[in-house]
Amino acid sequence: MSTMSSWSDRRILELFGIDLPIVQAPMAGATTPEMVIAVSEAGGLGSLPCALSTIDQATQAIATIRAKTSRPINLNFFCHSLPEPDPARMTAWREKLSPFYLELGLDPQAPFTASNRAPFDEAFCGLVEAQKPEVVSFHFGLPPEPLLARVKAAGAKVIASATTVAEARWLEARGCNAIIAMGFEAGGHRGNFLTHDMASQVGTMALVPQVVDAVKVPVIAAGGITDARGIVAAFALGASAVQLGTAYLFCPEAQVKPFHREALDHVHDDETAITNVFTGRPARGIVNRVMREVGPLSALAPSFPLAGGPLASLVAKAPADFANMWSGQAASLGRKMPAGELTRKLAQEALEGFAALARP
Repeated sequence: MSTMSSWSDRRILELFGIDLPIVQAPMAGATTPEMVIAVSEAGGLGSLPCALSTIDQATQAIATIRAKTSRPINLNFFCHSLPEPDPARMTAWREKLSPFYLELGLDPQAPFTASNRAPFDEAFCGLVEAQKPEVVSFHFGLPPEPLLARVKAAGAKVIASATTVAEARWLEARGCNAIIAMGFEAGGHRGNFLTHDMASQVGTMALVPQVVDAVKVPVIAAGGITDARGIVAAFALGASAVQLGTAYLFCPEAQVKPFHREALDHVHDDETAITNVFTGRPARGIVNRVMREVGPLSALAPSFPLAGGPLASLVAKAPADFANMWSGQAASLGRKMPAGELTRKLAQEALEGFAALARP
């Protein structure tokens, strides 16, 4: 098996204190403590998403992880601004969805529970200070400077997602230790925060080398990387590590609903799309009925995270038609194996790929 010295670019390995330059993406809803443990124990960086968790839930998950591994871990948080209530927009959204309610025998006017995705705040900052993760990652920008300073003072390395060169420069200027260059191919929520124009979002192969040239900190490539060929390509473009999400959805440690797993098993390269209908913010998922008939991008969808509330009753009745099924564009390259085994195998195959390229 590889050691740290086997990798030509060791900056991320040394920055995080890990053996393999593979970051498991923090996928809210799908990531389990068992997945984080397996990836970190294998030498990669396991990542625990916290945006959907209460402080108590996150604390318990971290305790579970720390009981099984002393290796570095990453805690991930969202940095969105909570939207102002917009009753007119919510009414229009509910009216748009009402035919589905009626078709399924539901009351379109029934009350619903509002979607809850908490941004990084004082309470989450206290969690970081108490738990002292080795790495903290942010999505949708960065928290206010006083909170960011406290995260750094707690000893965490800070990384965040950029979908453009401008966002990468913005993140570096505010003290990020590394940048995740998130290509358009990536599954789940886009990390964009300086732009909301999805038509001009950049693919991984174009984005990574431009970000590498624009910043001095190491770059982690993300988006459409599901096998060792993608890792080799990312390093050739100047990345110091890769972040994979969809690849880990096929692992037994992933918490994926049966209808989502079935869709992942059969999805083709052209069967995902960027949509805002599930949460109000653009995210890539497997195309289903609500994406086709309401979106995929709808001007009616309330601001993140409010769009999801009115969908909940529809999801309960017909999940495959109305639930999000996040996936990147290279899901068909996924392999079913335990997360630790996958991490080690990807690393070994990547090293073999580098060696093959180096041979005359």
